[in-house]
Amino acid sequence: MDMEEALLVDRKALLQKFSGKGGWTYADLPEISPDGNRPFGWLVVKGSIDDYVLSQHKLMAKGDGNLFLSVSAKIRKAIGKEAGDYVQITLYRDESPVEIPEEVIWCFEMEPPEVLENFRAFKESEKKAYLDWIYEAEKEETRVRRITKMLERVSKNKTFHQD
Repeated sequence: MDMEEALLVDRKALLQKFSGKGGWTYADLPEISPDGNRPFGWLVVKGSIDDYVLSQHKLMAKGDGNLFLSVSAKIRKAIGKEAGDYVQITLYRDESPVEIPEEVIWCFEMEPPEVLENFRAFKESEKKAYLDWIYEAEKEETRVRRITKMLERVSKNKTFHQD
C-alpha cells in the first residue's frame, strides 16, 4: 500500500454471523463513516484481512448506520477462520479503477466496438458487479456462460442491476 494513503482501520476484529439461514459472516467497523456520495453509504476499500489481500471490496451499512466488512466463504477458507475468530483487518479507501481481466477484454474484442464502449462507460461499481459475478463461479464453464450473458446484456447497455 502507498504510505500516503489514509489508513481507515488497522486492528483485530471479531468475525460475527448474521442470524438466520444463509447469514453472512462479517466484521463490524463502527469507526469508519459511511460514504454519503454512494448508494446506501457503501465505501469501497482495499487492504487485507489476515494475509488475504482485498481490493475493490465494499463495506456495507447495517441497519444501525455502522459499516461492516463481509467475509465470504472463499476468504474464510483462505485464512482458516470462521465466526467467533479474531482477524487482523487493515483497510484503505480504494479509488482505483476496476481492472478488466485479459480474457474478458479478449471476449469484448469479438463483439462490435460499442459493447466495450458501453461497458467502459458504466460506473466502476457496475463493472465490478459484473466481474465479481463472473469470477465468483468456481467452474470455468460457469464463468464462460456468465461472460456470454454479460456481453449480451452490455450490448443492450444494461448494467448488472438493471432488469
